[in-house]
Amino acid sequence: MNAFDKNAGLVIDDAQLLADEAKYSSFGDTVHYVDPPKIFRTCNGSYMYDTAGTPFLDLQMWYSAVNFGYANQRLNNVLKNQIDLLPQVASQYLHQTRIELAKTIALDAKKKFGLDGRVHFNVGGAQAIEDSLKLVRNFKNGKSLMFAFEGGYHGRTLGASSITSSYRYRRRFGHFGERAMFLPFPYPFRRPKGMTAEEYSENCVNQFARLFETEYNGVWDPKTGQCEYAAFYVEPIQGTGGYVVPPMGFFKGLKKVLDQYGILMVVDEIQMGFWRTGKLWSIEHFGVVPDAVVFGKALTNGLNPLSGLWAREEMINPTIFPPGSTHSTFNSNPLGTSLGLEVMKMGYELDYETSVPKKGAHFLEGLKDLQKKHKEIGDVDGLGLALRAEICTDDGFTPNKALLDRMVDIGLAGDLEHNGKKIGLVLDVGGWYKNVITFAPSLEITHEEIDLAIALLDQLITKAKRSM
Repeated sequence: MNAFDKNAGLVIDDAQLLADEAKYSSFGDTVHYVDPPKIFRTCNGSYMYDTAGTPFLDLQMWYSAVNFGYANQRLNNVLKNQIDLLPQVASQYLHQTRIELAKTIALDAKKKFGLDGRVHFNVGGAQAIEDSLKLVRNFKNGKSLMFAFEGGYHGRTLGASSITSSYRYRRRFGHFGERAMFLPFPYPFRRPKGMTAEEYSENCVNQFARLFETEYNGVWDPKTGQCEYAAFYVEPIQGTGGYVVPPMGFFKGLKKVLDQYGILMVVDEIQMGFWRTGKLWSIEHFGVVPDAVVFGKALTNGLNPLSGLWAREEMINPTIFPPGSTHSTFNSNPLGTSLGLEVMKMGYELDYETSVPKKGAHFLEGLKDLQKKHKEIGDVDGLGLALRAEICTDDGFTPNKALLDRMVDIGLAGDLEHNGKKIGLVLDVGGWYKNVITFAPSLEITHEEIDLAIALLDQLITKAKRSM
């Protein structure tokens, strides 16, 4: 890249940028996967490009925020047009796409869940989780304790950290007296020996139900019919936890217990929403009706921050949740809502409910072929284009974080080969043991690009094993 590009302005070289970052940037808001961190300059479709112009096939797309591909022209044009029309407006005033987007999501929920409801906007996933906590606590007369899952992730603000299972996100910030009670999530690959995945799933539900057997189990007062806990926060498919897909009957069993004892189900779709799994919401696969749905990330394809929640009418109508209950200066910003409305239109027009499962099946088939070649791939699974490959030692089960770390290093070095040219691979690391590749490619990825991804993964794991 030239030192000066007339379209981009002065281009500072990578070495100087890294030196400046080391001196002037807080490291508190980021985690660098490699040392030194990778700098990218441009992007398009499923690819990012570094300073040398090397293409990197991105198989994680901002943790599923850029579901519709980099530089998606349809969405980019909406953003450009909105900048010239109404780029910003104070949040106490209204504008058309805010109302249209809320209506679109609410009517979609009515069709799928059979419930009237309303939509509340914010700017980031964790902020929308915070709003949902206020909504729940208000509806449940101030009850502030929640259930959540081991392996779950809901954000790193203070409230979201209290329902995220990882202690490392809370450790340095004082005592969290209202931290959630964390229950086991059915993790089929690491289920107890002697159990089928379905039996393990039922066992997890039974462990939860046991809490209500008597008052001495700790959460239930049978004399008043009152539970100490207000809601259960769930990710239908665990995101940061490793794209763990539970057995299909799990949430029906869980919801039966929740309904029996008057506990709300709040579904976190921040990472799995907007057709990542082949449905607008991943909870649709499991045949249950949530009380609230929290969303973000891909709503604007990463172009302008917007998040929100849908909740049933009883919880969010203006009488029970009046004006001023929560607020963000930038919520329902017109740049974001115009993009979100276009994303909703585009998703149904392009029929992602048909194309994503087909692409996901093709990708999963390729991963299974890789698994046959490399005994270090202990598990592959997925739903739609939310896929996983668990990297293990040669016993096919023991977590092998070191091997995956090496794979990430090689992928971001950009030294793989395709058609005689250098190419890189962008992967995401997740899982309980940080040994899982969590795949979230663009929903616009082609079958040819999927085949390329499998070929590059084959190169990558082969190189990584040789270098260990």
